[in-house]
Amino acid sequence: MSYQDTIRSTSELIASKGGTWDGISPEAVARMRLQNRFRTGLDIARYTAKIMREDMAAYDADPENYTQSLGCWHGFIAQQKLISIKKHFGTTKRRYIYLSGWMVAALRSEFGPLPDQSMHEKTTVPELIEEIYTFLRQADARELGGLFRELDAARAAGDLAKQKEVQSKIDNFETHVVPIIADIDAGFGNAEATYLLAKKMIEAGACALQIENQVSDEKQCGHQDGKVTVPHEDFVQKIRALRYAFMEMGVEDGVIVARTDSLGAGLTKQIAFSKEPGDIGDQYNSFLDCDEVDASEVGNGDVLITRNGKLLRPKRLPSNLYQFRPGTGADRCVLDCINALNNGADLLWIETEKPHIEQIASMVDRIREVIPNAKLAYNNSPSFNWTLNFRQQVYDAMKAQGKDVSAYDRARLMSADYDGTDLATEADERIRTFQRDAAKRAGIFHHLITLPTYHTAALSTDNLAKEYFGDQGMLGYVAGVQRKEIRQGIACVKHQNMAGSDMGDDHKEYFAGEAALKAGGTHNTMNQFAA
Repeated sequence: MSYQDTIRSTSELIASKGGTWDGISPEAVARMRLQNRFRTGLDIARYTAKIMREDMAAYDADPENYTQSLGCWHGFIAQQKLISIKKHFGTTKRRYIYLSGWMVAALRSEFGPLPDQSMHEKTTVPELIEEIYTFLRQADARELGGLFRELDAARAAGDLAKQKEVQSKIDNFETHVVPIIADIDAGFGNAEATYLLAKKMIEAGACALQIENQVSDEKQCGHQDGKVTVPHEDFVQKIRALRYAFMEMGVEDGVIVARTDSLGAGLTKQIAFSKEPGDIGDQYNSFLDCDEVDASEVGNGDVLITRNGKLLRPKRLPSNLYQFRPGTGADRCVLDCINALNNGADLLWIETEKPHIEQIASMVDRIREVIPNAKLAYNNSPSFNWTLNFRQQVYDAMKAQGKDVSAYDRARLMSADYDGTDLATEADERIRTFQRDAAKRAGIFHHLITLPTYHTAALSTDNLAKEYFGDQGMLGYVAGVQRKEIRQGIACVKHQNMAGSDMGDDHKEYFAGEAALKAGGTHNTMNQFAA
């Protein structure tokens, strides 16, 4: 309902109470309802799932419609990101939030900083989802509160045109609540554990869950060594567990992102179960690194398989893990992706070791031969040295074209000595257009950066500490932070307002009327930032 419709319906309800509710303002109720559009996390999950499905269809129609997100490790960080997006672009359309398991492990565990190996408390993830949406809903309430003040001021001034303008902004208000793609790691256990955690994440508001095909108790960060994958049937059980969780919670169009780490994973913990040649288990086992053996050569504790009438011994490490043949990663990725999509996944995630469009496209092309609308979420990872990678790509392209590259040392291209060169300029342009180009060429629907706000927090704190504790003293804060906040229009320069003091004043007035003791009066120092 519109703002005025809500006021009218609330007035009728209050009037029906025989005068006992006359102290309740219908307009105040309408305002509070608009400021709290989403009652539960499930309301959010259903709303954002619909948005994400519409965006996926828009991308299928035109790859220019790709989506983006930044990883956030705190509700305030996510809130400021969405406030900034609305300020600069006027809309949150096709901008999401990524919730990184890496940052949860490093920043939110009660154990303290941990590596990305699923050692943090599993409940931390749904708690962070709930926290993020609490902050985003507060951003809605704060912005709407400002519009209500504008409306009151226009009424007091008798400015009907302004009233109509503000009323339109209220009725067409765009929420800060956007989809979260949430990292459930490898499920934190078996399929039942995956299902139970997924329900908690969905209840908190997640419409999209990203799960990877590593072994739960051996899980590693996608950019670390030692990754161990599981047979396809094990992974499919967890995909089904996620779908059951979505359907049980009434989020029928929830999104499952199936991630494969096979490109960098050279090990498996299990030999897949196979009923007949060519089934999915047999295909998984076909990538094992094996030695052909004679029955007389079988040693104590050897594990053997047969293939094409031959007796084979898979290479097994002292850790009881089995090796894949070198160079099979891309083939395994393609098989993983096709099988995941054929078993209910909606999006793919191929974890790569570098940001190279043609490398990604070479796998996506093969997947799309089987499933034409296959599309990816892709990690624009801070684990990549973007500057070095792209300068080397440009160097290699120049060399292949027969251009003179004698002025460059390929191994030293990260050096600032090359910053002003044509090579560096071309590399930066490729970085700038990477997301657009990869969306068009490599089927990437969603571009995310997993850990950006981890790095920005460290960088900004370093800059402030260097100045404030050095010769600049207080000027280090004023020139480096506050003056920039004021001039760039950063909302939280009025930090009392950002924390909810004005909303608190509104509620005091609703509850106590003229007796309200409000904080936002003449002597509030935040008034210094009104100009």
